[in-house]
Amino acid sequence: IQTLLAHSTTILTATSDSAALDAEVLLCHTLNKPRAHLRAWPEKILNAKQCKHFELLLQQRQQGIPIAYITGHKEFWSRDFTVTPHVLIPRPDTELLIELSLKHLTHRANATIIDLGTGSGAIAITLAAECPTINVIASDLSNNALNIAKENARKHHTENVHFIQSDWFKNIPASQFDLIVSNPPYIDGNDRHLSQGDVRFEPDSALIATQQGLNDINTICDHARHYLKPHAPLLIEHGFDQQIAVQAIFNTFNYTQIKTYTDLSGNPRVTRGQWNKL
Repeated sequence: IQTLLAHSTTILTATSDSAALDAEVLLCHTLNKPRAHLRAWPEKILNAKQCKHFELLLQQRQQGIPIAYITGHKEFWSRDFTVTPHVLIPRPDTELLIELSLKHLTHRANATIIDLGTGSGAIAITLAAECPTINVIASDLSNNALNIAKENARKHHTENVHFIQSDWFKNIPASQFDLIVSNPPYIDGNDRHLSQGDVRFEPDSALIATQQGLNDINTICDHARHYLKPHAPLLIEHGFDQQIAVQAIFNTFNYTQIKTYTDLSGNPRVTRGQWNKL
């Protein structure tokens, strides 16, 4: 194990900024063991089948395929989520949406909320697990994504999540939500970052929006007004450089108490607006 890790770390250095960690994760996946096992048994010899499997995983990582897609797993809010190339990989920055949502839901035991563009279901399922008395609707245009989300809901026993296939609000029945939350596509199609890192392998439909990445945010802000209870908030994740533009969209549709919150890196990441029925 020790020699294999050193060798694979060297191999991955050219294609990964976290070569040592990647090597450990892939080896743990191969052995179906926790990382502590690697340190406890550094002299352990892998059998031929394990070596071949590990070599295949290394080759995939050398091609740039994200670790989450290789292993089929990603942790979010201390829970393990199944992920495939049909869904966006959950990221730590998105946990800010969870923090802000939980603050709003603290004294709303029977709240009804919706997660638009749920993807893997990480946001909807996390909120449903943290607040088991609330009712959560998770929607997505992609049936492939919804199948992954449903699998994750079963895994985490969140029976209070209900799934709807919908292009934003198109198939959502008339409702009055206590909270609407979304991590929509917000990257401009010409953004150079689309040719770098993990996003090269993630679904364009979950990443790219027209109008400099703002079209879907504009659509959500426009229609959410008709689905929010009076004084209920809309929370939207967006790009680190979109704060001014997103706040302007919220203002256009007459939201109040508009505020943008920063992520763990100090970047503007989530904007909140409150709907006061006119």
